[in-house]
Amino acid sequence: PCHAHTSRRAIIMSRYDSAITVFSPDGHLFQVEYAMEAVRKGTLAVGVRGTDCVVLGVEKKSVAKLQDPRTMRKIQLIDDHIAVAFAGLTADARILINRARLEAQSHRLTLEDRASVEYVTRYIGGVQQKYTQSGGVRPFGLSTLITGFSPEGKPQLFHTDPSGTYSEWKANATGRNSKAVREWLEKQYTETSGADTVKLAVRALLELVEPSSKNIEIAVLTKEGGMKMMSNEDVDAMVKTIQEEKEAADKAKKDKVKLQAEEALAAAAAAGN
Repeated sequence: PCHAHTSRRAIIMSRYDSAITVFSPDGHLFQVEYAMEAVRKGTLAVGVRGTDCVVLGVEKKSVAKLQDPRTMRKIQLIDDHIAVAFAGLTADARILINRARLEAQSHRLTLEDRASVEYVTRYIGGVQQKYTQSGGVRPFGLSTLITGFSPEGKPQLFHTDPSGTYSEWKANATGRNSKAVREWLEKQYTETSGADTVKLAVRALLELVEPSSKNIEIAVLTKEGGMKMMSNEDVDAMVKTIQEEKEAADKAKKDKVKLQAEEALAAAAAAGN
């Protein structure tokens, strides 16, 4: 009987996951949830906001030997002061980013002023939401991390997901195992600037990604200089520094434990005498 009930429930549920605009009886939009699952299967992307810059870091998938790696960028510019990193379906991202670029240029043309980061984020969230409420379409299978500077010159980091929800963050991660990286960032995050912000973003990526510039791509956005991609040499140098610091910290920890054990033994021996 229990098996029959389960299979009947599965049949009922399958009616609700084929149409995007139909809620299931327990309040789910299955197609939107499946889109979020596609994001969780995507490569990891991390964003960290500093006091004077914003850093985006992504996990790079290994490209084929004969492929040009420049055609597979996971970090892109929307306008000269707004950058975006994404996790999920690359083809969907291309369409969404192009629409955001068009909106940013339209904003410049109409208002003779560049669009704010929040305006672009709200637009991207609006497009994503629209594709959860129309018949005959499917949601965008990606989450974005959108960075830039506010009109007052403050660094900003926003996150959007396939449902169209957007929110502002100090640091966030999306994609593969992003929950674990987000928890790590919650413990490790402090207000940083310059190279320390970059280091925090790289350390977050290294929680899951192999330590090499072959697997990591970093972009730094500053108010004056715009977006700059870190060279492979700089990424490798940063990774090496982080690993050396980690080894030194581990050694110091082991030495401390050893010293405490020796002191405890000495105290026990003294008490015995």
